[in-house]
Amino acid sequence: QVQLVESGGGSVQAGGSLRLSCAASGYTYSSNCMGWFRQAPGKEREGVAAIYTGGGSTYYADSVKGRFTISQDNAKNTVYLQMNSLKPEDTAMYYCAADGCGPIATMPRRYWGQGTQVTVSS
Repeated sequence: QVQLVESGGGSVQAGGSLRLSCAASGYTYSSNCMGWFRQAPGKEREGVAAIYTGGGSTYYADSVKGRFTISQDNAKNTVYLQMNSLKPEDTAMYYCAADGCGPIATMPRRYWGQGTQVTVSS
């Protein structure tokens, strides 16, 4: 059974940083895409960032380029999202997702975590 467990959400002031983690189990982690989506109240779910675990190719939404960094630790089957210079508009529930892909990173949609809340105050 595939499990994606997110952690690291919380509340910060604008300009602050958070690092989200997504630990995968029951899943062939290598050579697949893992990524992060977010959904704010009343808005559609938005793809934020993705990484191809077999080679490191990454994708970022324009809204987070230069501020967010997605990375991986293959030994821990874990993907991270480092979020810097956070803005109030980054406030949302952040979801980890995984799917087959390669070699170019694309937003995965097959398996989902439960989400972790990020709140940025002004």
